[in-house]
Amino acid sequence: MTDDRSVAHRIGDALAARGETLAVAESCTGGLLGSTVTGVAGSSEYFVGGIIAYTNRTKRQLLAISRESLERHGAVSEPVASAMARHVRDETGADWGVSTTGYAGPTGGDAETPVGTVYVGIAYAGRDDADAFAVVEHYQFDGTRRDVQEQIVEQALAVALERIETA
Repeated sequence: MTDDRSVAHRIGDALAARGETLAVAESCTGGLLGSTVTGVAGSSEYFVGGIIAYTNRTKRQLLAISRESLERHGAVSEPVASAMARHVRDETGADWGVSTTGYAGPTGGDAETPVGTVYVGIAYAGRDDADAFAVVEHYQFDGTRRDVQEQIVEQALAVALERIETA
C-alpha cells in the first residue's frame, strides 16, 4: 500500500510519533523548506524553527560556519551542508537538523558545481551522544529556479523522513 500523503505530512507524523523535533537551515531554498514543513496543520508540535542564511556572511554569523571552511570548500559543499545541519540542530535544541545549500539558478555555479547542484545535510542529536550523526547527500537537479528549489525541498524532506524512520 502506498502512502499518498505529502512527504511533509509523513515527516510530521514520524516526528510526532517519536516525540522529536526538527529545525532547518536554508540557503538555496530561501525559506521554502520551512514553509513546506509549516504548511502542515499541527507542525508547531514538532517544528522548532529555521534559519535562512543566504549569504556567506549570514552563514558565518548565524550558523557559525568558519570563514576558512567557506573559502576552502565553498558555500555549496558537503562540509558546509553538514555544519549547517549540525549547528541549527544544536542551537535550537531540535532532535533533527536539515540543511540545504546549492545553486538554484539560473546563474551561479561553475564547471565543478553547476547550477542545480545541491547538498542536503541531515543531523540527528540521538537518544544519547553515541547515536548522534550527521550525513550529507549530493544531488543535481534541472529546471527553472523554482523547479530546482521545489525538487530540493522534496528531496530534503524525503531523505530526512528516511533517516527518521530508520534511526
